[in-house]
Amino acid sequence: MYKVDDLVVYPAQGVGKINRIDKKSIGGVNCDIYIVGIQSNNITLMVPVQNAGSVGLRQLVDKNKAADILESLKNTTARNVYVGQNWNRRFRKYSDKMKSPDLSVVAEVLRELLVIGRDKELSYGERRLQEQAMSLVVGEISEVLGVSPDDLRNSLLEMYAPTPIPDDSKADSQKKTSAGN
Repeated sequence: MYKVDDLVVYPAQGVGKINRIDKKSIGGVNCDIYIVGIQSNNITLMVPVQNAGSVGLRQLVDKNKAADILESLKNTTARNVYVGQNWNRRFRKYSDKMKSPDLSVVAEVLRELLVIGRDKELSYGERRLQEQAMSLVVGEISEVLGVSPDDLRNSLLEMYAPTPIPDDSKADSQKKTSAGN
């Protein structure tokens, strides 16, 4: 059971704080309810204490797990991605994975979308999933490791930025300049 002021994670919403524990009567049954304030978007959730585990409410990952997830994100070539599938199949697959309470599953979605985005433009839905995955992963890892969320987000985006395509006109003018010297 969580206590007031504990930090928790609610799947697909992110890091939140238990603001209070209330007693409510739902359908004639009295039960305890966690009132959870999600940090990233100021949403307040009511989660029945007895169902907290079944809906995926969990503690933040520990520092070792956060560091492992961050390291796997930094390894930009570790695993293959589903580039060959059509975008709506990937979107459905990734949408299902985003519901997972396991941060490493959400981080894998983020990594794959970042890798795909290097080579081709993501669909609107995939871009939204990437933003959501980025928010969830960065929110929790930055909280656990005590790093700036903006710095972490920027370093991940920079790491997965597409490689610039050389401008042929600049290369041609450089060749002409060096040939004339």
